[in-house]
Amino acid sequence: MNEQRNLWIAIATSVVILLGFQFFFAPEPSDAVREAQISEELGVNGTVPQPSATTPTVPGMPAVPTINRDAALAGSPRISIDTPRVKGSIRLVGSLIDDIQLQDYRETEDDNSPLIHVLNPAGGNDAYFAEFGWVASDRNIVVPNSETQWQADSETLTPENPVTLSWDNGAGLVFERTISIDENYMFSVKQSVQNDSGSNVVLHPYGLISRKGLPTTAGFYILHEGPLGVIDGTLTEIDYDDLVDSKAAKEYKTTGGWLGLTDKYWLVALAPTQDEALTARFSHHLENNTDKFQTDYLGSGRDIASGTSATSETRLFAGAKEVTLLDQYAEEYGITNFDLAIDFGWFYFLTKPFFLFLQWLNHLVGNFGVSILIFTVLVKAVLYPLANKSYKSMSAMKKLQPQIVKLREQFADDRQRQQQEMMAIYKREKINPASGCLPIVVQIPVFFALYKVLFVSIEMRHAPFFGWIQDLSAPDPTSLFNLFGLIPWDPPQMLMIGVWPLIMGVTMFLQQKLNPAPADPTQAKIMMFLPLIFTVMLASFPAGLVIYWAWNNLLSIAQQRYIMYKMGM
Repeated sequence: MNEQRNLWIAIATSVVILLGFQFFFAPEPSDAVREAQISEELGVNGTVPQPSATTPTVPGMPAVPTINRDAALAGSPRISIDTPRVKGSIRLVGSLIDDIQLQDYRETEDDNSPLIHVLNPAGGNDAYFAEFGWVASDRNIVVPNSETQWQADSETLTPENPVTLSWDNGAGLVFERTISIDENYMFSVKQSVQNDSGSNVVLHPYGLISRKGLPTTAGFYILHEGPLGVIDGTLTEIDYDDLVDSKAAKEYKTTGGWLGLTDKYWLVALAPTQDEALTARFSHHLENNTDKFQTDYLGSGRDIASGTSATSETRLFAGAKEVTLLDQYAEEYGITNFDLAIDFGWFYFLTKPFFLFLQWLNHLVGNFGVSILIFTVLVKAVLYPLANKSYKSMSAMKKLQPQIVKLREQFADDRQRQQQEMMAIYKREKINPASGCLPIVVQIPVFFALYKVLFVSIEMRHAPFFGWIQDLSAPDPTSLFNLFGLIPWDPPQMLMIGVWPLIMGVTMFLQQKLNPAPADPTQAKIMMFLPLIFTVMLASFPAGLVIYWAWNNLLSIAQQRYIMYKMGM
């Protein structure tokens, strides 16, 4: 076996993987025009049909004129929400939770930039809200809907002060709804109905999340954004485009679980009682050529005799996808696999432990960038025996390079004899040419897992390192082509090759020089361009990942130089 060819194959394989990663996971182009299609089960006005006597169905919001945010907020009496991490309001008409802002997160790193809006008022341009209620098996029974005016016992919802809403249908049914919120992002909605109508009624509890407009997404294949949920213990993810194209709602039977809509960093999800049989649904329809998405569940029917009452409880998460917080809720409320709302991907078994370890290091040192440097050292320590063997083999091959070149010249016309003589040398010197591939192969899962951590973890969002790196989850903002900010010009994205990608490229070049060069001139020239290719390619990756790669290269250089020194090279 030709040792140069093995080295070439190993490095070329990593290039193909990374280039393929960029190609297949590149952002999807946005749709310029949406087809004017309406799901078959929808009514004349684009709303979900009202329930029949035999098939109760979660209602949809009626079509309403679109107004701006301020007008939408002012269009109905409201209960304010005031907690350390959330502020907003609840609309009393319909009892909609439709105004949520996160106190800890802003749109940019600037402390004066707007707060993140997770939910937006119904009737607004980008309406996004949660609704709860009851569906009657008998459609002649009047139940509260999106136009019901509720009465509240308080003007402000806080963690210490739940709010109770009430409404009387005038025919013997009195509905109450108690809404509470914790110190973070979890609402609890307890519904009850008192039946004094003189006859039995059957009511089904429901919860829904409605979103108007196709949201702007990151568009990466490695990241799911859109409807999702854990149905009977299994994660179900549906792309917005697939839901649009399906022309029919996606319906599932489940016991417990959760469902909702996710963005890259934010989640709105319903978690009903975990031992209740439910019908979960993801649906889409058009309203005035505008996409509307809905995730909802319909609970089991409550047969309520006259003089008795029935209850239902649901939890609503509306906030940031913080790993430890989702884990806490999963344990506290028994919500199955709630942490899967964070798209840790195929390497979940590595990605989540990596994140938890980096977070632990961050608590110690106070900087995620420094945590990545420490993490890299520890990874190198774990892989040291393997890398040490590999670097010894590579150094030995470099030492034998003059003999190999001589063999190639001696048996230039006899490739088989050339290979035999080379293998004899390797056997005599106890060298395994293939061992040079192992460090690269082993590091690929680590690379991808760390990429996921940096890409999907909100804890990495706007996490600073030092100097110009103020967001480890974003690419290096500097560029060689404006002399790193000295020239007042903003280069196009393809020319944004910053300081850290250049450092990574230089360290890769230096590491390459420590390895035996291919005897084939063409291969040697191609390999010379690999550091440049990687520099350009990784310039668009998160800065934290590039810092990891550059630091890993420096540690590898130090380790390999030490081995070469011990071998007298």
